[in-house]
Amino acid sequence: MKLCKKMNLSKIEKAVFCVSILIAAFFALTPSTSAMHIMEGYLPVGYSIAWSVVALPFVVMGVMRLQKTVSENRRTLVLLAMSGAFIFVISSLKIPSVSGSCSHMTGTGLAAILFGLSTTSVLGVIVLVFQAILLAHGGLTTLGANTFSMAIAGPILTILLFNAGKKIKLNKMANVFIAATLGDLFTYCVTSIQLALAHPSEVGGVAESTVKFLGVFAPTQIPLAVVEGIFTVLIIMGMEKYAARELSELSYAEAV
Repeated sequence: MKLCKKMNLSKIEKAVFCVSILIAAFFALTPSTSAMHIMEGYLPVGYSIAWSVVALPFVVMGVMRLQKTVSENRRTLVLLAMSGAFIFVISSLKIPSVSGSCSHMTGTGLAAILFGLSTTSVLGVIVLVFQAILLAHGGLTTLGANTFSMAIAGPILTILLFNAGKKIKLNKMANVFIAATLGDLFTYCVTSIQLALAHPSEVGGVAESTVKFLGVFAPTQIPLAVVEGIFTVLIIMGMEKYAARELSELSYAEAV
């Protein structure tokens, strides 16, 4: 509560903030299972290093961008915190899939739409580190690969689709839904390719292995992506009502 007073939050913002903490704490205490984040030690060392190198420039750029955003627009701190909490909570909800694995939503579409790619990559890294340490969800050795798929590749498609929707004057909320939904699905396509590159099939190689990995997660991931799209729309609708001033400081306002 002291933190809420320091941040000068409204009653609605305090309620949302407290609920997010309770939900996050609840799922932090649940038992871990094998999940779609690539697990610790599942990638060869070379692949782990390679994906980390690819993801690093985005994260570095994101740190600089984040510092600039916060220094210029202090009011956006609330939206940043909510976006980060949304990614943590929603990507911690693991739904059993086939072959003893799990699927889950990503939550990065919201941050991508509000803040852009670089900031989203930083939020994604923070969430992935906490999940790896607290939930055994993903891993530190696979942090680069998971960051690229969930916090870079998925958000890139989300942003491209969202900007394309603005150009053709697509309904705003329909645009948000499509961008967030397909961005979620693209994350899993990229993850499947990452796994296939590291573990190609003996017959058919990388292509065959990619198809197999996609087939494992498709039955549960498609409906989850739709649910994430709906959640993203609902949250943005709430932000437009209770945090319109903060939203006006972001590039998202161009779509309003």
